Amino acid sequence: MRFSKSFIKTLKETPKEAETASHKLLLRASMIKKLTSGVYTYLPLGYKALKKVENIVREEMDRAGAQEILMPVLQPAELWKESGRWEVMGPLMMKLQDRNKRDFVLGPTHEEVITDLIRNEISSYKSLPLNLYQIQTKFRDEIRPRFGLMRGREFVMKDAYSFHTSQESLDEEFLNMRDAYSRIFSRCGLKFRPVEADSGAIGGSGSQEFHVLADSGEDEIIYCDSCEYAANVETATSKVEPAPVEELKAAELIDTPNVSKIDDIVNYLNIPYSKTVKAMMYRDMGTDQVYMVLIRGDYEVNETKLRNVINAVDVTLLTDEELEKHGLIKGFIGPYGIELKDIKVLADEEVTKINNHTAGGNKLDTHYINVNYGRDYTADIVADVKTVKPGETCPRCGGKLHSARGIEVGHIFKLGTKYSQALNATYLDDKGESKVMIMGCYGIGVSRTLASAIEQNNDEFGIIWPTALAPYVVDVIPANIKNEDQVKVAEEIYNALLADGIDSMIDDRDERPGFKFKDADLIGFPFKVVSGKKAGEGIVELKIRRTGETLEVSKDEVVAKVRELMKQY
Repeated sequence: MRFSKSFIKTLKETPKEAETASHKLLLRASMIKKLTSGVYTYLPLGYKALKKVENIVREEMDRAGAQEILMPVLQPAELWKESGRWEVMGPLMMKLQDRNKRDFVLGPTHEEVITDLIRNEISSYKSLPLNLYQIQTKFRDEIRPRFGLMRGREFVMKDAYSFHTSQESLDEEFLNMRDAYSRIFSRCGLKFRPVEADSGAIGGSGSQEFHVLADSGEDEIIYCDSCEYAANVETATSKVEPAPVEELKAAELIDTPNVSKIDDIVNYLNIPYSKTVKAMMYRDMGTDQVYMVLIRGDYEVNETKLRNVINAVDVTLLTDEELEKHGLIKGFIGPYGIELKDIKVLADEEVTKINNHTAGGNKLDTHYINVNYGRDYTADIVADVKTVKPGETCPRCGGKLHSARGIEVGHIFKLGTKYSQALNATYLDDKGESKVMIMGCYGIGVSRTLASAIEQNNDEFGIIWPTALAPYVVDVIPANIKNEDQVKVAEEIYNALLADGIDSMIDDRDERPGFKFKDADLIGFPFKVVSGKKAGEGIVELKIRRTGETLEVSKDEVVAKVRELMKQY
């Protein structure tokens, strides 16, 4: 491609709406153009990079034995109502009606569609297992689309679905997909980490996320420095250290004037945080059931864990008005000395091990001291609902836990029978008996992977593409477009690169060399070949974008040298 003929309109200034590095650079490097909030046009450079991600995904999915299909974007509401998710997904769905007032949705995901296909086409165990995938545009009405391709209303995703006759078969395919994903992100040149995760609205179990490590990541990852344990903070656990054994004391109500916060309690009573228990009042937004969630004072409730424990679609804290309605006094709520009636008590498992702890006195400006689980109160549910903190002990090996930011680019699930049961996707086994299929689900955010690569690979001058994803690997630049020797050598090298199958551009614009170099760095070409003062001698400069290193190379050796460097970068 000749730069003079290309549709590339780089920007000197960063658009005001851009916050993250990838968003800024995708816009400035003329990769994407905003149409409306969360919706972007892929310009030639951006689309070429996107296709390279797609091709890597496609090659590895094919290698893993999956078969590619393409399912419709437009999905009938009947399927979603049959699965029970029409209302569950709620405002996240892009809903519409046809001229006959029939309800449809622009697909946010394709579990319903694929299950409908398989239930109508597969009837025998002899046709299973089966793994089908697609690379398709998805639509989700995000409340706050932001960060460019990181979280949009329209995005490109690879989703795959497997169907099985046994849990063992699903487990095998789950590992197969995990290995395929590791190869995909490795080939994309990314630093990533697979982590244990929550299944979210998709459902199922055995969930793992793949995160690209980046400071701009929306997710917090908890990982061990001594073993391979890693988990999204939403599901991370830590080893609970046993509380010191001490004699149980009599519970006592004491005055704590204007002392309602945990920090103030600790200072007022001169006790450690490990001796405090706070009560957080939550409501199940689906059933309206109210829960008193008890947790050690220096921890926060992990709402994802809480939702999973009580099987809620979502939860919310009670408002001041709701607290008053239940006869509860904000800042002084506790499980002891109160009749809870229609309120259920859920205690974090660590609370049950704290001897002689404090708790709200259920009266203004009062607290109980020396309260003990089992003797003074019990819970309807005991479960791990705390948010793990860095520095705690690994639940597997006893090592130290650390925290990092990550961008979720892939997610694999063991769906089980959630959708096959709801949509009656069955098969006949070898005895002629009808059985429900067992399913797996495997997604990759293709457009998000593209953005994540930039988040991980950039500097003050622009993008630093991994060679595998670069729209063009080499930018051939004649320093002086009016110098015949420089232009001739540049053209020879450009044609040789193309003949060898290396994606390359030649910057044949009548511009200053510095202007061309800045554009090249902004766009992120892994290599620049500059035909300059020594062109007449057959010598050019080969510049490595990632390191800034400059090599003098014979024009006849450029292709071989670029091939060699492509293996490194």
